[in-house]
Amino acid sequence: MRCTSKKALSMFLLFTLTMISFGGCKGPKFTMPFDADSDVSGFHVTAYDSSGAKADTFASGLCVVAPGEAGNLTDGVDMSRAEAAVLFDVNNSSVLYSKNAHEKLYPASLTKVMTALVALKYSSLDKQLVATDAVNITESGAQLCGLKSGDSMTMDQALHVLLMYSANDVAMLIADNIGGTLETLPGEESFSNVEKFMSLMNREAAKLGATNTHFMNPHGLTDPDHYTTAYDLYLIFKEAVKYDIFNEIIHMASYQTTYYDKDGKEKTLEFGTTNRYLKGNAAQPTNVTVIGGKTGTTNAAGHCLIILSKDTTGAPYISAILRSESTDVLYQDMTNMLDKINK
Repeated sequence: MRCTSKKALSMFLLFTLTMISFGGCKGPKFTMPFDADSDVSGFHVTAYDSSGAKADTFASGLCVVAPGEAGNLTDGVDMSRAEAAVLFDVNNSSVLYSKNAHEKLYPASLTKVMTALVALKYSSLDKQLVATDAVNITESGAQLCGLKSGDSMTMDQALHVLLMYSANDVAMLIADNIGGTLETLPGEESFSNVEKFMSLMNREAAKLGATNTHFMNPHGLTDPDHYTTAYDLYLIFKEAVKYDIFNEIIHMASYQTTYYDKDGKEKTLEFGTTNRYLKGNAAQPTNVTVIGGKTGTTNAAGHCLIILSKDTTGAPYISAILRSESTDVLYQDMTNMLDKINK
């Protein structure tokens, strides 16, 4: 039997690898703006086809914030009284301002944007929701509309109360009812309806690229493992505003409705939005119209706000501030940031 020398074998392997590199294996080429360990939501790969044309990627049409990026409008924007802030030009996918965009923080009731998004995707506005004991929230200071077991309202009503009044018991009503309709996945056999809803919220957030987000409840009351980032909230909010009813609700200044208790008796709710811009209690930015948004406040999260606004041409912008030191400061800083759009 004839033996092949080690040198000849090495030359053969080198030739084979060279031919594979330049010939028979024409796969896509990739550029990696961040590596897989980067602490950046929406980690993405830019792909090219065989002709060299750039293919659509996960981040196509999204604002992408590199760690430490400040944006284009840093002059005159002072966010020293907030932990994180972002301002994005939606149409041009550009970062106008960014501070700590990828820092994991408590979102308080900004959580409810994701709750509403999942409800809109997996339910219908005319669905009847019936309260169980899951709506009983005893935490001191929690915003509640006073739901009792057996009370019922439609999803349309619930979304108005959720987004405008920020009622935590209504968040539980939505989660409990939708969770009860979901298929039980492997590992969820012992989950309650609300826990199945939370699992769905986290899966849907991950699909949007919100990889620095983890939800433990549908309302945003403080939990050590409940967190998100300013950038992830942009991803979630950008998806939510695709729904007309979401935009309609966040733009409303007041709401009145009637729902029913377990005996069919009417119960009336009437309230105004928690958004100071829409109530007329905060100075509007110059040449910018605030469409609406979501507020959130807890001791741990501080004062939080995410906003959809439009400039004089109707172009949309999404902005968010997390962990501001007070409500007054929150709106002052948001107005100051939005003032820079047309300058």
